[in-house]
Amino acid sequence: MKIVETPLPGVLLLEPKTHGDARGFFVETFHAERYAAAGITGSFVQDNWSRSTRGTLRGLHFQEPRAQGKLVRVGIGEVFDVAVDVRRGSPTFGRWFGALLSEENKRQLWVPPGYAHGFCVTSASADFLYKCTNVYSPADERGVRWDDPAIGIEWPIAEPLLSARDSKAPLLADAPLLPVYDG
Repeated sequence: MKIVETPLPGVLLLEPKTHGDARGFFVETFHAERYAAAGITGSFVQDNWSRSTRGTLRGLHFQEPRAQGKLVRVGIGEVFDVAVDVRRGSPTFGRWFGALLSEENKRQLWVPPGYAHGFCVTSASADFLYKCTNVYSPADERGVRWDDPAIGIEWPIAEPLLSARDSKAPLLADAPLLPVYDG
């Protein structure tokens, strides 16, 4: 597995080794010891799967105080995936990193607790799969506006399909209950 460090501390782009031949392919999508050696520690307690159509944008989401780390990947299709540092006091507060994740490149992104996460579907549809380090908690779910100019994400779409919740998310400067950077 190739591990690519990003400009955001703790956010990792992972390129698992793929074994393929005329029959198809095999890829190991998780191995506790190997991922721990890469810095992805803690146990995963929930797996999720979503399917979305082209132009759908989901995010930017995080939980606080019951924060989640997410190991994300795409099974079918392609997405532009984004992590944003939302930890107050962090030297990279408000900065983002984005990467294309697809069934072809089989990349994964590790989004640690303290980061907001979102993605935009760039193929006809996409199956998005992710492991979480904490269970979903509606009382702790938070969000930040996908198009906050202070963050400046360069999304590959101008007019995304949004949920009502995502279209009403606050700007980062106005977001309540942000996690605190612990240095």
